[in-house]
Amino acid sequence: MPDVHEQTKTMRLALTNDKAAAPLDPLRPGMPALDSIHDDKTVITPTAGGPSYRIIKTTEVDTYESTPTAKALAKVLKGAKAPSKTAVAKAAKPTPAASDNFAGTARKAAKLSTATAPMENFADVSALIATLPSVDAMVKLNIPTTSTSDRVSQEKRNVHVTGFLFAASREADNDFHMIIGRDPSVPAQEMYMTMELSGLPPTNFPAFPALSAARAAFTQFFGAANLPGAGYHFYQPPVPVVIEGSLFFDATHATGQAPGPPSLKSRMPTIWEVHPVSKIKLGP
Repeated sequence: MPDVHEQTKTMRLALTNDKAAAPLDPLRPGMPALDSIHDDKTVITPTAGGPSYRIIKTTEVDTYESTPTAKALAKVLKGAKAPSKTAVAKAAKPTPAASDNFAGTARKAAKLSTATAPMENFADVSALIATLPSVDAMVKLNIPTTSTSDRVSQEKRNVHVTGFLFAASREADNDFHMIIGRDPSVPAQEMYMTMELSGLPPTNFPAFPALSAARAAFTQFFGAANLPGAGYHFYQPPVPVVIEGSLFFDATHATGQAPGPPSLKSRMPTIWEVHPVSKIKLGP
């Protein structure tokens, strides 16, 4: 019987009509929309002799995002004519951040602190998601989104989760959004959730050492030149990852558009997050 994956692979970037650097499999779990890919040429090998990962750069952004990069992408993609590769690359180029410091206000107290609680271990994101209170139940709590909004009792949990990093972006508040999912090699229902490396708190905050170390580990793995901006980077193959952090309910997006790349949001069943990530190990 013919392999449907082999039959549907393509060497064409539908967005710009350029040639892909390697075959793209639209049926692989966690793939972005083919017409969002503008570059797939960057390959990293974080550890000498270890596995390599291709960075698939896309025009997918969180629909509520308003960074200069997000606005530039929206502008260049507007209209019926296919944009040039050069124009898309220019629009997608991340705007250099002034620092790694947290630049937001919404629920700042919770995002820049960690819970005081025992560590709970989960084999994958589906096992973790199964333990979370429903979104409807959390919405009824009317959690304030002011800067002083700290964790409610349901969020006072620390978790250790094994999974795979499928995609990442950088938001205006300097948080890195990581889309973590299940093992793509195991036949099972796809499922993803957001886990965030917070922008850094002041150095005198108790959580600073852990949050800084986690962020540094992410930067070291990919290299500073390969970090994403508002446009999501997808990784081929997805990167094995082990994450520790505190639970967080994204009350800011309890109504309206939920976070996540458009191509994966249908398999992101919750707006609960691990936020902030206090420890991360990337790679096998």
